[in-house]
Amino acid sequence: MSAWIRMIEDAEADGRLKELLDKARTPHGTVDTVMRVHSLRPETMNGHVTLYRSVLHSDDNTLPFWFLEVIASYTSILNDCTYSLTHHFMNVRNLLRDQPRSDRIFLALKAHRPEDEFEGKELALLRYAGKLTIDVGKMVKSDFEALKIGGASDEEVLEVNQVCAYFNYSNRLLNGLGATTENDVIGYYKGDD
Repeated sequence: MSAWIRMIEDAEADGRLKELLDKARTPHGTVDTVMRVHSLRPETMNGHVTLYRSVLHSDDNTLPFWFLEVIASYTSILNDCTYSLTHHFMNVRNLLRDQPRSDRIFLALKAHRPEDEFEGKELALLRYAGKLTIDVGKMVKSDFEALKIGGASDEEVLEVNQVCAYFNYSNRLLNGLGATTENDVIGYYKGDD
């Protein structure tokens, strides 16, 4: 694990920080850099892990988990955040279990051409996430209406909005503190519980 900012290791942690590091642990027993960078201000770690789980891992989500990971990956591509892209596109690969399709998705997203692999509602939602990431000040009601015409429900729009907003936050946290994936366990592990 590495970043430009000083991070407190488990052996040095006590009290509230130790409690929150334990809350942020993966099923592998590790704390990814994305959470450990908060170790100098543990309450931001608490807020971050709570937000992350409520946005991406909520049982209330109706869009497929693999597609929410695609939204996360596309947002991270647009923000040039290698850390999040590395973690979350591996999740796409593991969830889809279709290497040729995941390769095509990756190439389409990297080329900023989601239309090469998606259509209909999924394409509309990806375009929305793209504009929300790179041109948020120009969002207009017709952007939302296009999602409805494309077949997205309000709940699905909110899910994509929140995943995109979360990853815009997280990408800035990670890039701004120089976080790397060094020593992180990469990829989907929800089924490993």
